[in-house]
Amino acid sequence: MKKNMGIVDRVIRLLVAAVVLILYFTNVISGTLALILLIVAAIFVLTSFVSFCPLYLPFGINTKGKK
Repeated sequence: MKKNMGIVDRVIRLLVAAVVLILYFTNVISGTLALILLIVAAIFVLTSFVSFCPLYLPFGINTKGKK
């Protein structure tokens, strides 16, 4: 599993996950939409911590940059 996410990509995913959590806990979103968004937010957090997004592989996307 080779890292394919850069720091900017990781931070954006964490910010989106935080916004979803805030919207959920302030009861702005609820029901099925909230459940789906919470699952997506959890996936964003997980992929941010491991710096690997499996959906990037088939498209050859690498936001990590070159060294």
